Amino acid sequence: MIWRRKLLTPATFVIIIMKIFPGHTLRCYPAEYQIGNECCPMCPAGSRVKTDCSEFRSTSCLSCLHGTFMDKPTGLKECFPCTNCDEDLGLKVKTSCTTTSDTVCEPLEGFYCIDPIGNNCAAARKHRICHPGQYIKQTGTAFTDTVCSDCSTGTFSDGTFTSCQPHFQCESINLQLIKPGNASTDAECGRKSSNVSAAVSIPSVLPFLLICGGIVFFFLFRKKEMCFRQGEDDRE
Repeated sequence: MIWRRKLLTPATFVIIIMKIFPGHTLRCYPAEYQIGNECCPMCPAGSRVKTDCSEFRSTSCLSCLHGTFMDKPTGLKECFPCTNCDEDLGLKVKTSCTTTSDTVCEPLEGFYCIDPIGNNCAAARKHRICHPGQYIKQTGTAFTDTVCSDCSTGTFSDGTFTSCQPHFQCESINLQLIKPGNASTDAECGRKSSNVSAAVSIPSVLPFLLICGGIVFFFLFRKKEMCFRQGEDDRE
């Protein structure tokens, strides 16, 4: 009997009561935040808490500083920093930051987003460049890369075409093929008679030019020699 009385001390009794009747949990409304045992009104979007509420006063708020924002009612004492659209990440500003909304970034021209976050973009990459011998099968957008494809036999592209072009057929307009086309360049054509004329005329004209040059050189040399002799005779 005495042993039982020792167990039922006041402290033990309080613990038992707390376990049987747990304390009331404080629940605040959606537009409130909890500080200790108080439910304080939140500050509106675009602002932050300066001083928490108390039994005798309400919450006091301050506007977000420049370069920061708060897009919803809050009990926080600091606003969030605005996102920086870094050009080194291939980004530019689509919508500037305000006190109630963050910056919205988008890819630079010629880039596409590789890290989309909702309507925002955290990083972008340059569109693929199609090489000579390839054509642009699908043009890149702000959210998709360029798609390249190889030209088939008998066609060509310098890498900027949206479709490969067939090699020109020189014979179709009575021209001679000078250089066949390949995957990156078109065929080169020329007049059929031009190469033959050049091949025939150059060997036939060359001896004539040499003979004429020799005759001119001979007469000039003779004329110079005669002038030299006449000068010597005049001195004598």
